Amino acid sequence: MKIDLSNKVALVTGAAMSIGRKTAEVLAANGAQVVIADIDEAGARKTSSEIPGSSALRMDVSSEAEVAKGIDWIHSKFGRIDILVNNAGVNTGKHRVTFDEFPVEEWDRIISVDLRGLFLVSRAGAAVMLRHGGGRIVNIASVLGVVPARLQCAYTAAKAGVVHLTRTMAIELSSRGVLTNAVAPGSVLTAGTEALFYSKDAIQAERAKSLLAHIPMGRPAHLEEIANAVLFLVAPESGYITGQTLCVDGGWTAGGFFRDF
Repeated sequence: MKIDLSNKVALVTGAAMSIGRKTAEVLAANGAQVVIADIDEAGARKTSSEIPGSSALRMDVSSEAEVAKGIDWIHSKFGRIDILVNNAGVNTGKHRVTFDEFPVEEWDRIISVDLRGLFLVSRAGAAVMLRHGGGRIVNIASVLGVVPARLQCAYTAAKAGVVHLTRTMAIELSSRGVLTNAVAPGSVLTAGTEALFYSKDAIQAERAKSLLAHIPMGRPAHLEEIANAVLFLVAPESGYITGQTLCVDGGWTAGGFFRDF
């Protein structure tokens, strides 16, 4: 997939690794000047050093002051922001417990990054876009913002919030030239999911079998399949799409799971 993003400035949050990194690579390969933002400054710099023409920026998306400082730096350096990909996000690890036992501190940590952080970056980034004639915002949601899952109530609530906030942003900003959409990945083959689900360990194999039973295509997504969905939504040719959530999930949210009753 090749589109013309020359002279476009793109900010990708959480871009030091995984979906964010691959998205930054794809946008840069199509001509965009990409800012690699991440709370892991060393990781952002390393990724930027491997993507020609990109810049690195430390950004804690949950900090209003740090977001404002980062957006001001981008505006000062490039004079505009044309594309914003809100990818930064966290989930729970050891706190895989039911809603009634979920720690308040863990709830606050996840909501502060996955939902509040997305709001802060979008608000600051959209202000720049509106001053310069428009832009594209793509929020990385999740299938778990569309269908529920057990034992991760904060993450599912945050991602459901992202889906609905995307619609709100679209109806408020589209008439002024800022189009907002979301990409909702299903299971994606990353270093984290490989360790958790897709290693050759026998226990992991059972976990993978259970997870893949929800996916008609029977496999996880590759990183570039998520990044290409983002590329599609920021393409000039996609200028009449706004307020949508594109599920890139191998059929997960289509229903009809592979179970016999």
